[in-house]
Amino acid sequence: MNRVFITALRVGIVTAVLAGLFAQAVVIPTTAADEVDRFPPYAPFATPYVIVAIVGVACVQVALAATWMLLAMVRRDAIFTPLAFRWVDVIIGSAVVGTLLSVGVTGHLALAHIPSPDDGMELIGALAAAAACAGAGAAFAMLVVVMRGLLRKATGLQTEMAGVV
Repeated sequence: MNRVFITALRVGIVTAVLAGLFAQAVVIPTTAADEVDRFPPYAPFATPYVIVAIVGVACVQVALAATWMLLAMVRRDAIFTPLAFRWVDVIIGSAVVGTLLSVGVTGHLALAHIPSPDDGMELIGALAAAAACAGAGAAFAMLVVVMRGLLRKATGLQTEMAGVV
């Protein structure tokens, strides 16, 4: 793979991880505090939802770190080794955890009685966003599982070719 492309991907990963850290430390807690200030009945829900959001962002960061490691393996031309499967499994695991968090939030928003300041559209929007995240997370996890199967097949073929040569 082209060195410039790998460098560009790494810059993107670093940027995304730093943006995630900023979101975890500043944006998520501040937004929750602002919502509670605007509508005090949200107070009992603020801390659990902040924790879930921070853990969700951490899931993305873990997947990005695993992607970084896979890029290092590509750069060394060592992607077709058993170590690659560990990093792919880390990506799958983080996607599954993030998806389960989204499913939990979707279920809570759908079943719990959460007060709303206006006509309930905020809750409907949050429910739709949580459901979309759950669907996207499940689709991503399944895609990576398929890609893992392709990596396994390619690794087997490369091992066979190395034996022939």
